[in-house]
Amino acid sequence: MKHNESSMTSLVSSFGRAYHSKYDTPNIFDDFIAKELISDEEFSSISRNMIDGIQFFNKEIAQKWSDNPEEILKWIVQVQLSPTPLARAAYCEKVLFNEIKLGVKQYVILGAGLDTFALRYPELEDNIEIFEIDHPATQEFKKNRLNSKELYAPGNIHFIPMDFTKDFSYQELINQGFQHEKTFISLLGVSYYLTKKENEDLIKQLFANLPEGSSIVFDYADDQLFEEKGLSNRVENMVKMAAAGGEPMKSSFNRLEMDKMLERAGLLVYEHLSPAKIQEQFFSNRDDYLKAFETIHYIHAVKK
Repeated sequence: MKHNESSMTSLVSSFGRAYHSKYDTPNIFDDFIAKELISDEEFSSISRNMIDGIQFFNKEIAQKWSDNPEEILKWIVQVQLSPTPLARAAYCEKVLFNEIKLGVKQYVILGAGLDTFALRYPELEDNIEIFEIDHPATQEFKKNRLNSKELYAPGNIHFIPMDFTKDFSYQELINQGFQHEKTFISLLGVSYYLTKKENEDLIKQLFANLPEGSSIVFDYADDQLFEEKGLSNRVENMVKMAAAGGEPMKSSFNRLEMDKMLERAGLLVYEHLSPAKIQEQFFSNRDDYLKAFETIHYIHAVKK
């Protein structure tokens, strides 16, 4: 991943969260800091690019709302871009707060991007240490952006530059004060881009030296990923866009495969949310386009 690719991925993710916080009601996940991390110019540029791409996503919508670019943007963001990132973040932080009550003192965010948890909860500065891990270019971009926006980074954030999908090492975390104690890990939006073996190897590495009770939340695609078209072909579009962007989706799991992989890593599934359960928990009773993404599941797994 190059610097400009890294920054654009992070900015588009922030754009989705900022758009949701500003325009959608009710909020599934209110990242009220996201809009502070992107400029008005960047927000407008990303919006224009999405509107200009409506023909790829849905030609009928392009024709129907040809004189209403705001509705086109809303459709693209709510149908294609935001459902999974919003709901998985909401689920992850719900689990995290429960784990904090149960004594977790360390939070490791893999693929942190422009995550804002520490900025949104400065009152937790003395309660939990946060280790943000991402590609060195992404880390550099985030730190520069925080400085340019004059956003205070609490003292409990530890930036760890690392391509963890290729060479994960706890030594970098230990150098930043990581302790051998109960830890919570988030791994969101990553598993699809790794092979099954790479997923298993990474999870084994993550938990090999962690104490019992440590846990992880992650999302994964089920075994219909490459067959399911989804609402307005959005699943098929997602797979095509990933391939066109040079980061093809490589893995999907059926439930038994996932359970066995986690068992081999010494983990038990504490909670599994299917698309139907995600819809019920995060998207019910809405009158907009937001709906749970087909084929995407969330898991909370705990070390035995």
